Amino acid sequence: MTCVCLSVSGVCGCCGPLRPRYKRLVDNIFPEDPKDGLSKSDMEKLTFYAVSAPEKLDRIGAYLAERLSRDVVRHRYGNVVIAMEALDQLLMACHSQSIKPFVESFLHMVAKLLESREPDLQVLGTNSFVKFANIEEDTPSYHRRYDFFVSQFSAMCHSMHEEPETRSRIRVAGIRGLQGVVRKTVNDELQAIIWEPQHMDKLIPSMLFNMQDGEGDLARSPSPERSREDPVVLAESCFRELLGRAAYGNMNNAVRPVLVHLDNHHLWDPNEFAVSCFRIIMYSIQAQHSHHVIQQVLNHLDTHGRNTPRVRAGIVQVLLETVAIAAKGSVGPTVLEVFNTLLKHLRISVDLELGEGPRRASAASASSGRFKESEERIVQNAIIQTIGFFGGNLPDYQRAEVMMFIMGKIPVYGTPCHSMDTVRIGVQRLGSKTMVAALPPPFLEPLFSISLMEDSELRQLVLEILHNIIDRHDNRAKLRGIRIIPNVAALKFKREKISKQDVAFMKKHGQQLYRHIYLGSKEEDNVHKNYELLFTTLAVLTIELTNEEVVIDLIRLAIALQDMALANEESMPMVIRCGIMALVAAYLNFLSQMIANPSFCQHVNKVVELRSLDAPHLLPEHIFKDKCPLPDSLDKEDRSLYFQTLDIAECLAGPTYSVDRLSISYVPQVTDEDRLTRRKSVVDTISLQVDILPNNLPDQSQLAEEITFETLKKAIDTTGLEEQEREKRRQVIEKFQKAPFEEIAAHCESKANMLHDRLAQIFELTIRRPPPSPSGVVSVSAGHPQHQSVPVYEMKFPDLCVY
Repeated sequence: MTCVCLSVSGVCGCCGPLRPRYKRLVDNIFPEDPKDGLSKSDMEKLTFYAVSAPEKLDRIGAYLAERLSRDVVRHRYGNVVIAMEALDQLLMACHSQSIKPFVESFLHMVAKLLESREPDLQVLGTNSFVKFANIEEDTPSYHRRYDFFVSQFSAMCHSMHEEPETRSRIRVAGIRGLQGVVRKTVNDELQAIIWEPQHMDKLIPSMLFNMQDGEGDLARSPSPERSREDPVVLAESCFRELLGRAAYGNMNNAVRPVLVHLDNHHLWDPNEFAVSCFRIIMYSIQAQHSHHVIQQVLNHLDTHGRNTPRVRAGIVQVLLETVAIAAKGSVGPTVLEVFNTLLKHLRISVDLELGEGPRRASAASASSGRFKESEERIVQNAIIQTIGFFGGNLPDYQRAEVMMFIMGKIPVYGTPCHSMDTVRIGVQRLGSKTMVAALPPPFLEPLFSISLMEDSELRQLVLEILHNIIDRHDNRAKLRGIRIIPNVAALKFKREKISKQDVAFMKKHGQQLYRHIYLGSKEEDNVHKNYELLFTTLAVLTIELTNEEVVIDLIRLAIALQDMALANEESMPMVIRCGIMALVAAYLNFLSQMIANPSFCQHVNKVVELRSLDAPHLLPEHIFKDKCPLPDSLDKEDRSLYFQTLDIAECLAGPTYSVDRLSISYVPQVTDEDRLTRRKSVVDTISLQVDILPNNLPDQSQLAEEITFETLKKAIDTTGLEEQEREKRRQVIEKFQKAPFEEIAAHCESKANMLHDRLAQIFELTIRRPPPSPSGVVSVSAGHPQHQSVPVYEMKFPDLCVY
């Protein structure tokens, strides 16, 4: 066979009938005028041939790629469009094993289009790639890589074309191309390389770059038509899809580029875009991966520990958003690590704020210091809010552990608490269903131990924590400080009937609560804020945890506070005594209206009215004002100014309340902690000196008591003593019959503790004291007396000791 060459229009080629069939079929799909488009009939013939002879697919693809490359170089864009349309149809029709080589030719042609500088060709190549990405292949590809497409599509996402419309088209094409790469690779185990940093560092910033252009448009819900043409909306959609497909092991590589992008573009201050990004992240990822994102942000905060306050505040606020969105219980096993990091940065912020003090000598430095302080307060408030939100997402048992952890970080016993105003965790309500879960004993003990510290602000903090835990219906805001509330019902407090679990909690721990309120109210450094919080504590207890028994206990506590202020056994300042009186008045006014007892309300109103006339310093509206005149002493004899136990018992008489218990005075418990760390000892120090020396002994004649008629009369007349003894026994029996077990135990324990204290002091003195020398022989060595031991047979005993 011979080959005949013909020259047509200067083009040399083989004769048509002698060319391979697949080439002739490919040539036939191209019309003479590209404007006529793809020849449908010829395309159907080519498709049928490809399906019938799949082994020819690779040759068909190679020949199409050859023609397309030639047309691109010659700028015959009409033929380029026809070639890509033919490739798309062949891809959709053929799904045999032989399609793999054809795909390589197809991707080669797409790459040619993307490399061109013509926007139309780039968009055309992207459209073909997206169609290919939606095809599910039967077998995985072992050698196919998409590195070039990731790089090229990412570059298109950053297009800076002069024409806005063209720029938008190119960016949309780039985003759709990246979306196609993600869809094609994430489900292919052999293509896990897409999650590696070199690809994520291109994918993620490309999407964020386009989302950033929209600024405040991230929260909108666009129409499907708009999403196809708006780079901002399409980038967000692709970003969400990518994060939704991320597995646990890929979260680090997906989130890290976001943080780097925010750093590089200085988007932490202001941080609106950063917050929007992490909202998208938290709503897109699987719920069980939330704690991993939180950990990433915490680590990033560590790297910026010494950055400007506003940058750190921006990162913390982003952390706050992620924590607020995180699903309950999804914080994983790193709970204490998270809180440890937050508390560490809170301490760093406080140290930075206080570190500005020595450099405030001049006016300029003072101004700079105040500016720095205000910025650091922004950081501190953001950290505190984050702690509150994070705690709100934890289950009850973890909340208790976290609170114990936080309490362990608070400086006590003389450490200056400069940052106490920044450690308020009163923003978020923890909202546990039962007090047993919210206040377990391992947390209750350290919390109450801090409530007795000398720092008044520490005591305020403990009370605020208690309010957060006990106030489960957000009633604190309605109280608005300490005052005589004229109409409690108008405040419309939310309350529920006390549960059995809470009843058991009050039986077990109620005495501890009463005790710390009692002891905390008489601290000499109390200020208006302390009494406000004490009143709120009593009010919240009344709303949330009262039944008939607790009401009686609270009344006894209030009367005990009043009696303590009147007796003034510890010589408290007058302002503290009047503050306690005002606290009692405000609370009994609140309690009488809460239990809706008219007689009780009338008694309280009567006392309040008399005080307003004769003793306004005993009411909260007056005593807590500046320059309130104080009396020299409290008139104990004027009973009308004080609340009387007998009158209250008469008001509550009936089957509802056990008023017999009101006659038993409240006695606070005394714990081992008080005996070991009390600041004001109840037992005065005593000294014991025992000297058994002959010259110190009295004369035997003086030992005999002189017996006279008066002495015998006193010994015989014991009627009065017996009557007093019977009354004392009756009171003891009545107390043990009616008082609660906890109070009896507290009373007995206090006596036992006092005895142990005295015995311990006696033993300490007797052990340290050198043994006495009956012979009185004393030697002096180095200026100190030394007692010398004497053999027993040489000792001289007094006559009184000799038998």
